[in-house]
Amino acid sequence: MAERRLAFHHPPGSVTERREIPLKLELRGITKRFGDLVANDHIDITVEPGEVHALLGENGAGKSTLMNQLYGLLQPDEGQIFVNDEPVVFKSPRDAISAGIGMVHQHFMLVPVFTVAENIALGAEEVRGGPLGWLDRRRSRRDVIDTSKKYGLPVDPDALIEDLPVGAQQRVEIVKALTREVDLLILDEPTAVLTPQETEELLAVMRSLTEMGKSIVFITHKLKEVKAIADRITVVRRGKIVGTASPDTSEDELAALMVGRAVSLEVQKGPAEPGAAVLKIDGLVVDDDRGVRAVDGVDLEVRAGEVLGIAGVQGNGQTELVEAVMGLRTTRAGAVRLDGGDLVGLSTKKILGSGVGYVPEDRSHDGVVKEFSVAENLVLDMYDRAPFGNAFRVDGGKVGGNAKERIEQFDIRCQSPDTAVGTLSGGNQQKVVVAREMSRPLRLLIASQPTRGVDVGSIEFIHSRIIHERDQGTAVLVVSSELDEVVGLADRIAVMYRGRILAIVSPDTPREELGLLMAGITSSTAEGEK
Repeated sequence: MAERRLAFHHPPGSVTERREIPLKLELRGITKRFGDLVANDHIDITVEPGEVHALLGENGAGKSTLMNQLYGLLQPDEGQIFVNDEPVVFKSPRDAISAGIGMVHQHFMLVPVFTVAENIALGAEEVRGGPLGWLDRRRSRRDVIDTSKKYGLPVDPDALIEDLPVGAQQRVEIVKALTREVDLLILDEPTAVLTPQETEELLAVMRSLTEMGKSIVFITHKLKEVKAIADRITVVRRGKIVGTASPDTSEDELAALMVGRAVSLEVQKGPAEPGAAVLKIDGLVVDDDRGVRAVDGVDLEVRAGEVLGIAGVQGNGQTELVEAVMGLRTTRAGAVRLDGGDLVGLSTKKILGSGVGYVPEDRSHDGVVKEFSVAENLVLDMYDRAPFGNAFRVDGGKVGGNAKERIEQFDIRCQSPDTAVGTLSGGNQQKVVVAREMSRPLRLLIASQPTRGVDVGSIEFIHSRIIHERDQGTAVLVVSSELDEVVGLADRIAVMYRGRILAIVSPDTPREELGLLMAGITSSTAEGEK
C-alpha cells in the first residue's frame, strides 16, 4: 500500500512516516481536569486492530472528554497516547486524522446548505489552478462515490444535507472520515437520533468495517447495542474505569457496573385503569421557529390514569406539539382542551396553575435556573401561592421546609437546600424538576425526554414516579426519542412522523413495526386503536 506521511507530533516534535498497517491504539494513564473536577482519572485502554471496543458509561462519566483528547480537541493533563506502540501527541484533529484516527461526533458536523460532496471536502479541499484556484468539485464527487462503493455506504454526492434523513446524514459523516483513509473510527453516541432500522444498518456497517481491518471505538450508554456489536467493553463511571466485560455479560451486570449498584432495567407497572379524556387535541397546526409547518393537523387525547407515549425520531414535531400545549408556542389552528376548558391563548403560568405538570426536554434552558438554590427551584412556579407566599412576599421557612421534604422524598443528592442547582449532576437536576412538577395535585403531566442525560439509577427512579402519577389518576403524556422508554412506560403509543400522528398502537407492537412507522412507512397491520 502507499505510504502516508504523518502530520501528528511525536514527543521530540519530529515528523515521521508509517506504512498503512492495522492500527493499534493504547491510552496510558490519561487524566483530564477542569478545575476541581477530574473528568478522566488515569484511564488505561487498548484498542486492538479490527475490533469494536465499546466505551460504556452514563452521560457525564467522561467518555466524550476522553475521546476528544484522542481526537486532538483536548490535550491530557497527564498520560500518553500510543499508536502502534509509538508515543504521539495530537495537537489538533488534523494530527489525529493524519495518524489514521477519525471521529463521528454525537452532533453532526455538517453544513446543512452544502451538498454531500462539499461537506466531505471541507478541511481537505483539492484545488485546481494553483493555490488561488478553485475547488476541484469533480475530484470531491469522485472521492465520495469511490468511498461509498468501497465500504457499502450509499450516499448521493449531490444531495443537500438539509434534505437527507438523519440516518443518511450519519452515513455522510462516516464516509467523510473514511475518505481521510482512517484506520480507527470513533463513534460518539451514534444511535441517539436513529430509528431501530437505521440503528441495525449502522451496526451492519460497523461489522463490515471491522472485517476490512478497521478498528472502532463505540461510545454509548445503550446496553443492548453494546451486547450486539462489541468485541470488548470498558465501563467508565465518574471518570474512572470500573471494569471490563465481554458481550455475553448480562445487561443487569453492565448496568450495575455503570451505576455502582443493582438496578432494575424494566419499568415496574400494573395494568392501567384509564378514565375519561383529560387532554383533547383537535386539528392542531403549529409552525417551527423558521415558520415551517411542524405540527400538521394532530388529533390526540390522553385519558386519566394512562400514559400515552409519543414515539418518533426527534425533529418530527414533538417539541412544537408540547410547546403549543404548554402555551410556549403560537397555535396556527386547532384546539387544545383540558377537562373541556380551552388552553389556547393562555399563558404558561395559567396552564401550570390549572393542574398541568411539565418536565421540559431541555432542563438547562426551560427546567431550572442554575444560579438559584435547590429550594428556590423547587417552587419556581409556586412561590407566589400559598403556602409559599403571595404577590408581596415569600415565606422562606415554608420554602426551606418544602425543600427538605422533597430532597428526601426524591433522593436529590445535594449538600443542602441552599446549594445552587447548577452545581448538581444532570440526574439530580432532573430530579429537582420532577420533584417540583410531581409534588402538587395534577390533572395532566407532560414529560418530554424525561430521562435525557441521566444515569441508569435516576432513570429507574423517574420511571417509577411517572407510573406512580399515572396510578394516582393523572393523565400522562410522555415524549421520548428512546423507543425502549416509550414502550416501557406507555399504555398506548402514538407514532409521530413529519408533524402527523401516523398511528396509535399498543406497546406490544413489534419493534420492527414501530421502527417502520417512525420512518414514515405505514402498513395494514399498523392500525390505530382509538
